[in-house]
Order: sequence, then structure tokens, then C-alpha cells
Amino acid sequence: MLNKIYIHPLLWVVVAIAVVTAHFIELSLLLLIIFFHEMGHAVAASFFSWRVKRISFLPFGGVAEIDEHGNRPLKEEAIVTLAGPIQHLWLLVVAFLLYQFNLISDFIYTNFVQFNLMILIFNLLPIWPLDGGKFVFLWLSLKESFPKAFRLTLHISIFALTIFVLMILLIEPINLNVWIIVAFIIFTLHYEWKQSRYVFIRFLMERYYGKTSEFRKLKPIVVEEDALVMDVLEQFQRGYKHPIVIEKDGKETGLLDENELLHAYFAEKQLTAKVGELLYPY
Repeated sequence: MLNKIYIHPLLWVVVAIAVVTAHFIELSLLLLIIFFHEMGHAVAASFFSWRVKRISFLPFGGVAEIDEHGNRPLKEEAIVTLAGPIQHLWLLVVAFLLYQFNLISDFIYTNFVQFNLMILIFNLLPIWPLDGGKFVFLWLSLKESFPKAFRLTLHISIFALTIFVLMILLIEPINLNVWIIVAFIIFTLHYEWKQSRYVFIRFLMERYYGKTSEFRKLKPIVVEEDALVMDVLEQFQRGYKHPIVIEKDGKETGLLDENELLHAYFAEKQLTAKVGELLYPY
């Protein structure tokens, strides 16, 4: 796992500045906390055989980059997401014990606790791509289709970020570190919004080409014969396998497996086809 660690070049600049300004200890504590947080995500992902690309340490935080596209069980993703924030709890306990036995100074203990709580609370904000935003996406995915859940997650994130920015303007308007993080989140949300269609296609591709032994509940999708294939695909939901029930004038005329729609879209390139046109013998 350690061989997947990537350190952004600008982080070395931040380290150099911390040394010059006599803030190296504080930065070291911050990076240590971030390390355990991201390793929590990565180790949990590896436990479920997820594809961990790398663990990146940036000038303003860290991220465990995982190459999955929304087709893992929701329970697994909840555990992987929770595995980051839960690290802060045992870190606080360890710090308290070390302090009680006079193994660390007041300065280190106070800063460590403050940084720990700060990162934990900030990470649980309902803003994508923070862990809180991922939990929002998982919660919405329980009842909504993948693209709708993702769009709603971005809407909620934008609203929550707006509230957060207003609070910062009132409480600490000249904190440069906070504004750098806010700028990064704004950039990420803008990028995710522009790439939302691509994210959805990756979800469908993983569903079509990916191999999974997960048993998924059946959830039929009832559509009219003249419904477009893509419109039906946009109703696909995480955690379910979808038989496609085709009707005409309220009467069932046929049944398709979801893989037949995915095959028509990806393999046969029937981008504008109607589901009724797929009702042919195979």
C-alpha cells in the first residue's frame, strides 16, 4: 500500500515554508492525521479488492484515489467511506493516553486534538468530494437512479458550500488555508458537474463490462415501447438488477434483460433506438 503513495511537488514547498516559519511541528501533526485518514480509506478498499490507484498528499490535504465507478455494493462503499473518519477516534484516544503518561507535551497534544477534530468535522460536511458528500450520495442512491442521485448530491454540495463560505466570511475571512481548500472544492464541483455525463457512462460501462458476483435485488423498470434506450438506462439504480418490462397501451408486450439494453448501447451503438425495436429473437 505504501508504494501507492504520491506526494505533490507543491507539498515540499509548503514543508519548506513551515520550516522557515517555525511551523514544522504543526504541519507534521497535520500530515500525520491526513496520512492515517487516507490510509483508512485505502486499506478498507483493498480489503474489498477495490482498485486503489494511489494515495495522494496535496498541499491542502490528501485523497485516496480509487478506480471504482458506482457498481460496488452500497454497504462496501459505506464502510470504505467511514474508514477515513473513524481513524480520528482512535487517534484521539492514543493522544489522550500519551498525554496522560507525559509522553507528549501540552503543545503537541493541544494541536493534535484541534487538528484531529478540525479535519473530522470538515470532512463530514455534506459537500462532494468530502466523505460527508459521499455519504449523501450513498443515501440518495438508496431510492434514486444513479444520475439523479449524483446530480442531487452536487446540488446539495453547492448549497452546503455556500453556507460554509458565508460562515467563513463571518468567522475567519482572512484565513488563506481555508480559502485554498474552498477554491479546490469549487473547482472539483465545477469539474464533476461538467463530467457528470461521463461519470454516468462509466457507471454503465462498469455495469456492462465489469465482473461481479454480487447478488442484486430485482427491480423491474416498466416503460413504453417508444421509450429511448438511453432514457431507460438513466433509470438504472445502484444495488439492483433491472428487468425491463415493455408495454404498449397498458399491456405488456415483452421483457428485456438490462444487459440487452447495455449491449445495444455499447456494442451495437444503437444510441437513438427505442426499446420496442429491441424486441427481436436473439
